[in-house]
Amino acid sequence: MADEIILLGTWISIFSTRVKIALAEKEVDYEFREEDLSNKSPLLLKANPVNKQIPVLIHNGKPVYESLIIVEYIDEVWNHKSPLLPSDPHQLAQARFWADYVDKKMYIAGRQLMFSTGEAQETVKNDLIGCLKMYIAGRQLMFSTGEAQETVKNDLIGCLKVLEGELGDKPYFGGETFGIVDVALIPNYSFFFAYEQFGNFSIVAECPALVAWVHRCMEKKSVSKHLPDQHKVYDCVLERKKKLEAE
Repeated sequence: MADEIILLGTWISIFSTRVKIALAEKEVDYEFREEDLSNKSPLLLKANPVNKQIPVLIHNGKPVYESLIIVEYIDEVWNHKSPLLPSDPHQLAQARFWADYVDKKMYIAGRQLMFSTGEAQETVKNDLIGCLKMYIAGRQLMFSTGEAQETVKNDLIGCLKVLEGELGDKPYFGGETFGIVDVALIPNYSFFFAYEQFGNFSIVAECPALVAWVHRCMEKKSVSKHLPDQHKVYDCVLERKKKLEAE
């Protein structure tokens, strides 16, 4: 009997995109269900009653939460091809550290950069480029303004440069093969255009090696097929920012 696999998420979520990429790497068939986060489905509320967040992978009726945990689950269950986690204990620990780093710094800096302005945005941009603990930084960048946005910009730039340093001259973060850190980070590429527009900086100018890594990842069908369009993401963020400013 074939497995029943359902992924609950949203098209724009970097966390949902991670899971899509991991499933594609394993060539696993699944059903994707787009969630309206302002009106969450009964299935989502039942599958994830604790925090009621996406993504949720439901495998034969059993839910798995949190994107990086889901990616590890996928790698363990469908271990017949394309391993995403290293077998060496030290390399595995390092991979988990950097994947967690992407979440805890880049996410915050990115958000701050997009939603901030002025000096705050500049700081956020540098932070994002400096440590690419990216998602939070990116959101802050997009939705902040003034001095706060400048700060977040610097933070985001700092994140990116730290990650670029970790990448070094390797093709992928884990070495020669595409792995969990690549899966964790590459969905953020869909937001790069928005970060640049709101933060008034160029990621390729700041981190050329990281952008070259993006292009390598984009050669993989599992990545290129599932990354949201950058301009569509920008339009969505811009619309949301205008609504927030009007409130």
